[in-house]
Amino acid sequence: MKELFPAKQVMGFVFSLILTAVALIVYFMDMSFAAGMTILLVTAFIQAGLQLVVFMHAGETEDKGAIYTNIYYGVAMALITILGTLLCMIWGYI
Repeated sequence: MKELFPAKQVMGFVFSLILTAVALIVYFMDMSFAAGMTILLVTAFIQAGLQLVVFMHAGETEDKGAIYTNIYYGVAMALITILGTLLCMIWGYI
């Protein structure tokens, strides 16, 4: 019976709830902008990784190296796009 119970998914769900509660606590507490944004960004990336690994089963296939490589590539392209946009539009470099 133990092998039928989805313990990994239940623990992932509980951890997601805890991360969401941390984000709500940050929202309702009177924190500085920098501290609040730092905590929110860290919890958001942890929760995204948790969702990817636990609920989308990213590491459970034979080609998990290719899947993680594509994820790293996507994150790198997103960061390049965001930093390039900031560089051009806000910081004034063309």
